[in-house]
Amino acid sequence: MKEILSIKDLIKQGENQKLDFKFCISDSKKIARSLVAFANTDGGKLLIGVKDNGKIAGVKTDEEIYMIQAAAQMYCKPQIDFECKQWIEDSKLVLEISVSKGDKKPYYALDNNDNWKVFIRVDDQNLIANRVLLKVWQREKRKSGIYLKYTDKEKNLLNYLEQNNSITFSKYCRLAHISKNKAEKILVNFITLNIIDIVFTEKQTYYKLKGT
Repeated sequence: MKEILSIKDLIKQGENQKLDFKFCISDSKKIARSLVAFANTDGGKLLIGVKDNGKIAGVKTDEEIYMIQAAAQMYCKPQIDFECKQWIEDSKLVLEISVSKGDKKPYYALDNNDNWKVFIRVDDQNLIANRVLLKVWQREKRKSGIYLKYTDKEKNLLNYLEQNNSITFSKYCRLAHISKNKAEKILVNFITLNIIDIVFTEKQTYYKLKGT
């Protein structure tokens, strides 16, 4: 994100993939999800003391910083490093928490049921990553190349996507008559080779050809 001249310039951008507003911190676990989502995606900034509509409310310094530190150290796995900048605007204090794109993916945070989950940032939302994306990250860490056996299963998937734009994981398993493990392996190979994109939304996750 390019350098911003003032906190108001930053707020004018609105919440997006790399920017999140928080009125206050009432739960360190919720903040941990935002920190993890930024680290697992493209990095970003968390503005504490700003309402969803962009209005500046301000925060209490010591308490808020303590809760952010607790979120990063206790509720993120591995621990998230961040930078904190303080802004004074209209006699109110806003905290700017900057998180870089992580090099130790996946990063985990606790979900609403206190289970460790991997969160990613999609537009202005923190969503839970699936097994396919986790395996893509694992594959990308390998130094060895990818061996892709181009069978009818792979060919039929690409043909389907050319005609129908997208497909969900469960539908692919049904249409191809293959196990979940086999379907995951095929999708992971295609995603790693930049042939297929994985798309996350609040309601579902689906797959489409790259660039479509």
